[in-house]
Amino acid sequence: MSLLPAPPASRRLGQSDIVISPLAWGMWRLAENGRSVSEASRLVHAALDAGITLLDTADIYGFDGNGGFGDAEALLGEVLAAEPALRPRMVLASKGGIMPPLPYDQSRGYLSSAIDASLRRMRVDMIDLHQIHRPDILTHPQELARTLEDAVAAGKIRTIGVSNFTQPQIEALAHFMDLPIVSTQPEISPLRIDCFENGELDQAMRLGMTPFAWSPLGGGRLLSPGNARDAAVAAELDRIGQAQGVGRSVAAFGWLMAHPAGIVPIIGSQSPERIAEAMQALEMRWTRQDWYAVLVAARGEPLP
Repeated sequence: MSLLPAPPASRRLGQSDIVISPLAWGMWRLAENGRSVSEASRLVHAALDAGITLLDTADIYGFDGNGGFGDAEALLGEVLAAEPALRPRMVLASKGGIMPPLPYDQSRGYLSSAIDASLRRMRVDMIDLHQIHRPDILTHPQELARTLEDAVAAGKIRTIGVSNFTQPQIEALAHFMDLPIVSTQPEISPLRIDCFENGELDQAMRLGMTPFAWSPLGGGRLLSPGNARDAAVAAELDRIGQAQGVGRSVAAFGWLMAHPAGIVPIIGSQSPERIAEAMQALEMRWTRQDWYAVLVAARGEPLP
């Protein structure tokens, strides 16, 4: 029985010359529970030491509805200020374009100031990948394109990505861009499979974008299934994972990474041990039969 290709040990970020790890570590919970700088540093070290080089944050990470906007970036900035040698080891990604209490704002004035604020909070000169967090319907894509490209020209950001954009929104922005959109960040998991059939990943392959998968464990539902469908997916992942000596979460990451679009799961764990464990997904090998067994369980019905 033939095996699908093994995931690479590293990959290019879209059409850029930046090399990234096949998994990323997300920091949306970095600033929770008053985490100290030393505790945050331990997590950053855990990711980098495991071989995860893409670290993903956002200016809104830490916001609880009333305060905390920018807290995750600021805490990372304290880690980098204390240990400047960590910065060259990472590909730093952040997101902007949401301004509480308003939902989304990518007007030139606001987005330019938001990029500057992210740089100050993280105490860095450049963000390797800046992603628009969610699309602002009230900003013309041509205005957004110029703002982002001006930030690249000024040396503030190195590459440009999007998050939670629809396919037409990506096409519209790409039309007005002279630089490539190197990444897209939708929700993808064995429980959120729309992108496998609705064209999202096909578009990513066509445009040369790296797809980053946020919430690759279905917001934790894969680890604690709450209905029959979730339990069926978990059972298939357990069956395949046990045969290869890995746990359910690692099998979920491996399942995503087996797709030819080069999906990069964003690991959300705040446990150094779980962060390191995730890299076991690189050792998994998938048959088409096993890969499709997970998909069929997620669909809840046979393939046509």
